[in-house]
Amino acid sequence: MAITSFLDPVFNPFMSFIPSPWNLIIFSLALSVALTLSYKYITNQKLMKELKDEMKIYQNEMKSQKDNPEKMLDMQKKVMEKNMKYMMQSFKPTLVTMIPVLILFAWLRGYYVALGNPAVLFGLSWIWVYIIFSVVFSMVLRKLMKIY
Repeated sequence: MAITSFLDPVFNPFMSFIPSPWNLIIFSLALSVALTLSYKYITNQKLMKELKDEMKIYQNEMKSQKDNPEKMLDMQKKVMEKNMKYMMQSFKPTLVTMIPVLILFAWLRGYYVALGNPAVLFGLSWIWVYIIFSVVFSMVLRKLMKIY
């Protein structure tokens, strides 16, 4: 692809030097680290923790108010307000990282299409290997960095 060809000199040597599937696993780790760090520093972590804690308190109160539909509805409204603020905070890093990630995925797709779309690991294509490892890496990184 012409739009991603500028990445060839950067990533082709890396992908050729390290054997598959390790190159894709390391690529997944690097991208997960970059996205997790951007999430940590673009969002207000103090506010995110406060909102999460408040939502948890309201949800626990809602469990105790199952018999009182009016109070439960009022608490549900408060949880929705907090959840909306939380989502607005968590959406910021998505906006910042979306274009670079799409460009990297387009390059990865082009790289593996040029190889004939080989099975990378356990018969899975590159996209599934990336998804599996990035989910695992992201979960571990979020726990280690205490990201809310």
